[in-house]
Amino acid sequence: MKMKKSLVALCLSAGLLACVPAVGLADVNIVPQNTSAAPSIPTAALQQLIWTPVNQAKDQTTTLATGGQSLNIAGISGPVAAYSVPANIGELNLTLTSEVNKQTSVFAPNVLILDQNMAPSAFFPNSYFTYQEPGVMSADRLEGVMRLTPALGQQKIYVLVFTTPQDLQRTTTLLDPAKAYAKGTGNAVPDIPDPIARHVTDGKVTLKVKTSNGSSVLVGPLFGSSGSAPVTVGNTAAPAYSAPVAAATAAPVAAAAPAPAAKSEPMLNDTESYFNAAIKQAVAKGDIDKALKLLNEAERLGSTSARATFISSVKGKG
Repeated sequence: MKMKKSLVALCLSAGLLACVPAVGLADVNIVPQNTSAAPSIPTAALQQLIWTPVNQAKDQTTTLATGGQSLNIAGISGPVAAYSVPANIGELNLTLTSEVNKQTSVFAPNVLILDQNMAPSAFFPNSYFTYQEPGVMSADRLEGVMRLTPALGQQKIYVLVFTTPQDLQRTTTLLDPAKAYAKGTGNAVPDIPDPIARHVTDGKVTLKVKTSNGSSVLVGPLFGSSGSAPVTVGNTAAPAYSAPVAAATAAPVAAAAPAPAAKSEPMLNDTESYFNAAIKQAVAKGDIDKALKLLNEAERLGSTSARATFISSVKGKG
């Protein structure tokens, strides 16, 4: 796998399908690791944003007209939403939903994922977020699920949601309510035109965070990869940028758990071999979360080769 010098190491394939709708699928040609199509945003501009914490305990909804932030960058139109997500809880499923407003308009989201040092790691353009028909408990919406794996040492990642001038020139075809009702009741679907929602700069977006065991995009520098900043090898992460958080929604942040202390006596050869084999097997299956847990446990027991095994396995998988 090619490493981009100014960005981050990425591995594994992304789960490119959003929750499967009856009328649309995510563009399977999207490669989230390729961030070249994303707007170029100076780090200084990103550091001026207030990043709202989101975790598994509570979804975060932002009404862009009142709760969005300004980011005066070419390629971005209107207000943006900025979130921070814990990166030390394993693999992540991030579900972003943009609700259609009265079947007339919708915010067409793009998402740029940044690692803890504000380096672009993945880009999900608007075509990734597909139209989902209304259900009993849900409205018409654009929605996509992003599967990510924070690299070792990452404490948080950043999620920037925005729309573009090109997206504002497009529209989304919805399902007429009468058709939705007929389909839901098993009646004949009437032959009537579907409403069309124009793309706008305001709207309501919701970010939901869950953990996952599926294959995903690795976010953050991989130990041993090339990069413009020094890469720390070991249990301690490189110094990370501490972004400002929204005071109204920020929850108390618990101190990061210390890295497991290695035992003074060396691990038995058989035990070392067992953990190394288990790590290789987990990576081969795409289960990075399990491999990380095995790595942590092995080092706690005194392993001196588990980290090198993990790194070489991930590189070989890329």
